[in-house]
Amino acid sequence: MIRSSLMWRLGLAMALALGCAAPCFGWGEEGHRLVVAIAEGLMTPAAKARVTATLMPGETLEELASWADEIRRARKDTEEWHYVDVPLTSSGLDMKRDCPKGNCVVAKIVDFRNQWLDPSLSMDSRREALLFLVHFIGDLHQPLHCEDNGDRGGNDVPVLFLDGRTNLHALWDSALLRDMQGEDYLLAALNRGITAEEAAAWSGSTVEQWADESFHAAQTTVYGLLPAAPAGQAVPLSKWYEQMAQPVVEQQLKKAGVRLAAILNAGAQ
Repeated sequence: MIRSSLMWRLGLAMALALGCAAPCFGWGEEGHRLVVAIAEGLMTPAAKARVTATLMPGETLEELASWADEIRRARKDTEEWHYVDVPLTSSGLDMKRDCPKGNCVVAKIVDFRNQWLDPSLSMDSRREALLFLVHFIGDLHQPLHCEDNGDRGGNDVPVLFLDGRTNLHALWDSALLRDMQGEDYLLAALNRGITAEEAAAWSGSTVEQWADESFHAAQTTVYGLLPAAPAGQAVPLSKWYEQMAQPVVEQQLKKAGVRLAAILNAGAQ
């Protein structure tokens, strides 16, 4: 359920206070909910019906958008499915180099889409495939899930943001998002910002192209605009960095929602 701005502020304060002591995941719950909410506004009645038929009675995609993170520690084999390690100094994704065994987020999006649509599988297997699919499309659009700079996706880069200490991954997962407008307001703004031309262009690209876009966002914005800091010290982030980063966050969330809807709509045809 979409939370109030007060809850967002409380969540931000807690995240900064903890400094993301536990391993950080792709987007926070808020980001994954927003991706699903955007997609639901673009889904056809047939797609919505197929999704409802896959889920258990009373379940919604929004409430299950972060299920793949919730089971991640218990199912260690799924951990590397959430990202793809593209060397930050490279020119972009190379599946043979970056996903040789097919255990990265790019390959798993394709795998789970096919499993969701496979009528020979059990309903439980198809439900699980759908939940992984929804979550991984969100993860793929978080730039730090599509790069490798030798710092565990930014988890080893301490930063100072809003006078609190966190790390680069947690900043892009949740802290930047939580410092934006309340979730309801942000959802409406994101929906208004999607043009028909953008939706058509974003839907027509491939999963590999989506990963490349996220990778280049990590290159040019996440790390490219990151201020320098002495070794071992937290990087102090100015309002300027936040102002440059937030449009990228918004764009990536919009793309994820549009593309999730496109995949679900195509599967219902």
